[in-house]
This record gives sequence, C-alpha cells and structure tokens, in this order.
Amino acid sequence: MCGITGYWKAGRLESAAEINLKNMASTLHHRGPDGYGFHQNDEKGLAMGHARLSIIDLDTGSQPLYSQDKKNVLTVNGEFYDYKRIRTNLRLEGFEFGSKSDSEIALPLYKKHGLSFVDHLRGEFAIALYDEERDRLILVRDRFGVKPLFYHVNDGNVFWGSEIKALFAHPEVPRGFDNQAVLHQLMHTMVPGTTAYKDIHALRPGHMLIIQRNGDSLDIQDQKYWDMDFPMENERDLGQSADYHIKRVQEELLEAVALRLEADVPVGCYLSGGIDSCSMLGLASSMQQSPVKAFTISFDNKAYDEAPIAKEMADRVQADQEQINLSASELYGDNYIKTLWHAERTFYNTLGVAKYRMSKRVNECGYRVVVTGEGSDELFGGYPALKRDMLKYGYQSLNSSNGTSQEELESYRQLMDKTNSLFKGAILSEEHLSHPVMDEICGFTPSWIQPWMHTLDIARPLLHNDILDDIKGYDPIATIAQSFDASQLKGRHALDKAQYTWSKTMLECQILNWGGDRVDMANSMESRPAFLDHHVAEMARDIPPHLRIKGNTEKWVLREAMKEILPQVLYEREKFAFMSPPAHTEEKKKRALQSLVDQYMNEDVVRAAGLFDIKRLDQFMKDYRNDKDPVSLVRKDALINHLLGLHVLHGQFITQNHEPALL
Repeated sequence: MCGITGYWKAGRLESAAEINLKNMASTLHHRGPDGYGFHQNDEKGLAMGHARLSIIDLDTGSQPLYSQDKKNVLTVNGEFYDYKRIRTNLRLEGFEFGSKSDSEIALPLYKKHGLSFVDHLRGEFAIALYDEERDRLILVRDRFGVKPLFYHVNDGNVFWGSEIKALFAHPEVPRGFDNQAVLHQLMHTMVPGTTAYKDIHALRPGHMLIIQRNGDSLDIQDQKYWDMDFPMENERDLGQSADYHIKRVQEELLEAVALRLEADVPVGCYLSGGIDSCSMLGLASSMQQSPVKAFTISFDNKAYDEAPIAKEMADRVQADQEQINLSASELYGDNYIKTLWHAERTFYNTLGVAKYRMSKRVNECGYRVVVTGEGSDELFGGYPALKRDMLKYGYQSLNSSNGTSQEELESYRQLMDKTNSLFKGAILSEEHLSHPVMDEICGFTPSWIQPWMHTLDIARPLLHNDILDDIKGYDPIATIAQSFDASQLKGRHALDKAQYTWSKTMLECQILNWGGDRVDMANSMESRPAFLDHHVAEMARDIPPHLRIKGNTEKWVLREAMKEILPQVLYEREKFAFMSPPAHTEEKKKRALQSLVDQYMNEDVVRAAGLFDIKRLDQFMKDYRNDKDPVSLVRKDALINHLLGLHVLHGQFITQNHEPALL
C-alpha cells in the first residue's frame, strides 16, 4: 500500500520546500489516492511525504506516524503481517498505540530493539524512519525487494522515493540516463542497486541506509540485514525425509497465505495456469468462507495461453473467476506507454502490459488487494534455466545422481530444450555460453544470464559512438558477477547458486518491477506474494536440491505439498514460462508495434535522444523484418522492446516531452 518520499538536507530546508515536497508526493497519487500526509522540519532540513492507499485501519491509519514521545517519525509503504499479535505483546510491555495501523508497530519495535527492529518485521515494505534524538534517518527495504525504494545523494543531501519520478519532481535532482545502465537495459539485466538513471540508486533488498548527521554533513552507510544464506553444501542436513519437507512447505505456506488474507477490504487472487498461483488460490479458497475472486489473463494465441488450465482450477475450488482477454490493441498503444511510465525501466515482453491491464480490471471490480504466486520459482527451482543448471552441474556436485543415470539426465535435458523451444532466445539460450568472471565467482555461468549475453552481442554495436567511447572496456557481465556477495556463493550447491544469482537480479528488476508492484500499484492495487514471506524462504533454502528439482520434475516438493488441491493436469505438467505472445507471432501485433516505433523511435526522435547510431539501428530493424529464424526473432523482439522503451522513457523522464494521458 501507499507511496513514500522525502529528503534530508545537511542544512535548513529551502524556501520552496513545502511546494517541492507536495510535488514529490503528488507523483505517487496512483500509489496512494486516499490522501497525503507530510512532516516538515525546516531547522533540521527534513521533509517526509506519504501518499495513502487505505487497506488496514481505514479510519485512523494516516501517516506520518509518531512515537509516543513524538521524537520518532515514520512513513511506510507496504504491509507488516502478524501485526495484531506483535501489537498486543508490545501493549503488554507498556507501549501505547494511537491507531490500529499495522505500520505503527515499527515505532515501538525500533524503540525496543534499535536498528535490529527490522528482524521483527514480517512482510513487504519500504520504510523511512527519522530518529530526532540520534538525529539519524533510516531507509529500509524488505528482504526480497517486493516494495521499491530509490535514493539520490546530491551535495550531501539525500532524496528518496517509492518511485524515481518522485525524486525527479524535486528541482535539485538531475535527470539523465547512465550510459552503462543503458547497455544493461538493452541486455535486460541490471546491476543490483542501480537504475537506468544517472546517480539514482535502488536501495538493495534486505538492506538499510543509515544516514547520520555529523555536524554540517550527513554520513551515509549501506548495511545488509538479511540474505538467503543457503547452507554450505558439506554442512547441509540430508537426514530429513521427503515427507518432512513436504509437511514443512504445507505449514509455512498455509500461515503465509492466511496472514496475507488479513485486510479491511476484500482480497482476491491472481490466477494463471501455473502451480504457484493455483496453490495460492487453493489455499485461500479453503480459508475463506465465501468464494474467492480470481483474476486471469487470457491471450489470443493458444501457444501462450494458460487460461483453460486456470479455469479448471477456478472451477475446482468454485472461485469467482474474472478472465481478461488481451489482444494486440490491449498489449500495445497507450497501455504500452503507460506501463513504461510506471515501471521506469524497459521490458523485454508485453507481459508487463498484460499485468497492467489486469490490475486495472481488479481495481474496476472493487478490489485493492490480491494474493499472488511470485517467488515460487525462485525458492523451489521452477525456471527452465535453473533446471538446466541442475541437470548439468547439480547432480555432479551432489556426488551422486540419486538413482538417476547419466543417460536419463541427458534425456531430461533434451526434453526440456524441446518443450521450451518457444522461449529460446529470451528465457533459454540455444547454446552454452560462459564468462570467465562469472565462472570464477559462481563456479559456472548460470543459464539464466546466457540468452542476455547473446542479446548483448547484438545490442552493443547499436549504441551511439559517443556512448561506445564512454563505456569502452566496460564489461556488464563482470560487473553483475562482482556485485554478488561471494560469501553467499562459496561452498554452495549449483542450484543454490543459480537461484541466488537470479533472485539478486531478475527477481527484483523484472518479476517484482514490471511484473509486480509497479504495474499493480499503477492502478492503486496491492499484490501480496506469499511465497516471498521470509519464513517460507528460510524453510525452502533448507530443502535439499534434489527434492526441489527431482529428476525431470521441477518444484517437486511443492507439487507434492499441493498435490491434493491442484488439478491433475497441472500437477503433472512441466513448468511453462508465462509470457505474452511476441510481436512477430501475429500480423496485428507487428502492426501495433510498428505504430509505436513510428511514433517514438523515428529518425528525429533517435537523433534527439542521442542513444543509438541511426544507420546501424535502421539496418537492425530491416534485418528484423526480414528474419525468419524463430530463435533470432524472439531475441530481436525482446531487444526492440528495450530499444523502443528507452526512447519512450527518454521523452517521459529526461526531456519531459511526453507523459501518458491521465497520469
């Protein structure tokens, strides 16, 4: 829920601070349409803003919130779960509360535990907490980065916001792309902690920024408070039975879903044809007395459409299903442009646009909260790339095949390549690639990054010569590899490493961005991914790799745990990537994409933006139109989305020549 923003200056606030703060908060209206709250202290140089989406404590939960002695000021975006129990225990210890808001528990927890208060918070959140007594500000982001939080440091002053557009609303925050980040946008994989924009940083998941006044300056420290911390391979407990792990999955998921059904407004579910969302709906349907409202995307291309399986699940649990049918007119045009404005980064596939359209329908149906299935693939080994690494490296590092012969493993690899052929070029690489720095840090080059290494080879030469000169010698794969905490990879199983590196990059910059919070909150709608509950995650990391992916079956332990609530066809089905049909799959989509290219990536726009060489870009587009190779087309489709997206974002945020209507 909500959006937060603000800034802290080493000196006094500027004379226009009140106007600037209100402008920053107003950019977050879509995140918090139910009202604004502000805290301003001119002498301390502090300005804090909050845009509210009312979900819990509709009457008295406005923010900012204050401690009993008024010394601490708090703004929160997100939800704290199990807050009623925590609040009651704190009341028994003598703490008073001025509201029924879940957010307020952070204040007495901070008073009691200091900086370790975050260890006692369960949920998805971004926090700004000012401690007047210590004259310090704390910015915190949840453990997986479900909720966004960005910051900028300028002349010793710190600006922050739930979205980058809030930072840009302050006249002292400069606007511009970062040349290295432009290259990362094209290859789809961001360096953790970075954005597409120069000197705009993303607070990393599981981190807090501690800003301490020191005389006339502000000292800034980035501190990690949580990580996945997979067990060392030689210390992993393999003594527990498969039934034990299956039971633990059931117990932890049941609690995580039950907590996420807590709200003072109706709660629905997203429903695709995958195990993850079907598990969420199955559990929620058993917990709630009335039928659960389920929202499903349907595509006009049968090869990509999961709606029939989703309907079977909805019928099985008697859910009230709402199906959103999406064609070219829905996936391109204005919806495409609005999705970019909300995501503030490019996307390789119009799935983000589809989810934007779905959240809009959720809002129209009177819902503000849905439980979702994001995070399951990250925790239980669901993605094809993770499975490929398990089959290639995982059984070797287990020092046995657990009853699976090398011939069987090879047959599984061949079958996986065949069943995922539709996605080669974007989700899977058609051939094995490696990078020396990634090999050194991880022990191998994870399969998930290999298709984007192919894209990098095509994309880099398209850049303008000035940018190529500026980033000469820059190695984006090495930079990504070096961003990982090596201590979290050393001595771990190959599957753990693959899951960890994906979660630190693609989970945050893709799944939880244009596939999650940004397109949901675009329509004032909060998504709650129960799988990313940190209690669930800490349970899942202890499951032996050969039970996460067992032979040819990915997410085996989750399948077994949810077996009785899933349709048989889904229980037996191999993981199928959830994507929108790319533009090259249909003439209407080709024309719709070309219409956007004509408007936002014509020669005048390309020249004005100065990001790409006009002749080389024109030749690439000609080659794309003449291409007949399906793998090459999937890769080029993804790259065109990034090329187009950068030009749209340039107009929206750098030159401000155009912003979507109704925003």
